[in-house]
Amino acid sequence: MSHEDDLDDLEAEQDDREKEVNKDTEVWEDRKEGEDLPEEWLPTPLTLEMMKEGLSMLCKTGDGLAHAYVKLDVKDRDLTDISLLCSYIHLRYVDISENHLTDLAPLNNLTHLLWLKADGNQLQSARLNELPYLQIASFAHNQITDTEGICHPRLASLDLKGNRIQVVTGLDPEKLKSLHTLELRGNQLSTTMGINLPKLEKLFLAQNMLKKVEGLENLRDLTVLHLRDNHIETLSGFSKEMQSLQYLNLRGNSITSVGELAKLRDMPKLRALVLLENPCTDQTDYRQEALVQMPHLERLDKEFYEKKERAEADEIRQRMKEDQEQEPKPEHDLGLDQLSI
Repeated sequence: MSHEDDLDDLEAEQDDREKEVNKDTEVWEDRKEGEDLPEEWLPTPLTLEMMKEGLSMLCKTGDGLAHAYVKLDVKDRDLTDISLLCSYIHLRYVDISENHLTDLAPLNNLTHLLWLKADGNQLQSARLNELPYLQIASFAHNQITDTEGICHPRLASLDLKGNRIQVVTGLDPEKLKSLHTLELRGNQLSTTMGINLPKLEKLFLAQNMLKKVEGLENLRDLTVLHLRDNHIETLSGFSKEMQSLQYLNLRGNSITSVGELAKLRDMPKLRALVLLENPCTDQTDYRQEALVQMPHLERLDKEFYEKKERAEADEIRQRMKEDQEQEPKPEHDLGLDQLSI
């Protein structure tokens, strides 16, 4: 498969994800507008009847000695209490989204859990005991204010979009060795500090309050970084240690100078960059200047560079090099012995 095919797939994946997130956000906001305030919700505990309706997928239990239903879907039931789940220890797939839950403590008993969706509740925390087999967890569109208490060793994908998180804390790289996708868009983040997860491959930080990138130097496996719709003015926080980065979306930020792109030169695999809706895109010959600064770039703002554009950028780069070589070197200061002559 060619580089262009790879980039097409990467771009398509990001576009699809962005459309899905925008649609999901609109639906949830519309739904919330028509709801009563939390204090007016009537207590609605999970019942045996709901369990019977929501259970499916009969499988052998972990010890192989019996059978049990391992999948539960009780989304959009106006639930306020899921204490009944404590007894269903064999569950592996649980969807409790779009309810009114404030407490996930009963899930601590589900030590065989592989997949959890708890979107659209009233959760203020995603804290749970260590669940040894949990691989995918989504807590989108809650009221979560921190990232403490997330310590599942096999967790591969964590979705916390649309919450109220201001600073990332408590994500221990020693406990989250399998985490490759972290979704944090639509929060209140003012810094990228605290995301020290060397195995991370995809990081989504769009729609926050970021002014710069910092503390991401150790993300050597990161291939996708999504920073759309923040307030980023400088690219100083990008490091040559981010050697796997292929796709960077900076759309809708505050980058004023194309010269900032020189700070991305040392990332050898960066091939696709999105800079739309930044002040720098209004500059004359913006596309050409970007390619001069980043000769390895293949696509800018979803358009591949043509051979002619590459040739022109190479010529400009060569002229700049020659001009630098012809510049007279500054004379060294005279030493004390020369001054005495």
